[in-house]
Parts: sequence; structure tokens; C-alpha cells
Amino acid sequence: MAETNRPGRLIVDQGTKPYLPPFMKLRYDKGRDRWVLLAPERILSPDKIAVEILQLCDGVKNVEEISGQMAEQYSAPVDVIQKDVVELLQDLADKGFLKAF
Repeated sequence: MAETNRPGRLIVDQGTKPYLPPFMKLRYDKGRDRWVLLAPERILSPDKIAVEILQLCDGVKNVEEISGQMAEQYSAPVDVIQKDVVELLQDLADKGFLKAF
């Protein structure tokens, strides 16, 4: 389950159920022919795999389930995938771009 080690800091682990808060939008930009993550006064350009992970962040699936889906899709070891998923989501959480249940 998601924990915090200081007030307001989300620590992402296998039980975290991540989601994008309402001010964050994952959109396909037809003009640029790529996915973008829109934040207040910022535009991020996630890579293909990051987009796939973010599309699974619905606040229902936890990191373990997301990692399992990605591992199955890419025929990769789930522990390796989970490490990468946690790293990506923790980075977004640290920037305030991700919330969790």
C-alpha cells in the first residue's frame, strides 16, 4: 500500500493504486504525432512504454497488477518490470504529477 515517509510525500510500492489527478491530462497530440502529458504550464513527452503504464493508472489497478500486465505484454520478468514501473511512478509522484489510493 502507498505510504508516506514525510507529510505529503507519496511512496510508490506494489500496493499503490496510482492515478493522474484532474489537472494532469494524457493526450495524443496529432500535430506533433506523439503522446503528451499536460501539467499546469508544462508539457511532458513520455515514451511509448511510459504512455502504456500511464494508461493503466486508473486508481483501481495497483502497481503489482500494472507490472504484471506489462510483463505479460513484453514477455519480461515481472520483478524487472515492477522496478521500472515503480521508478517511473515515483518520479511522477515526487513532482506532484501522480496521486494514489
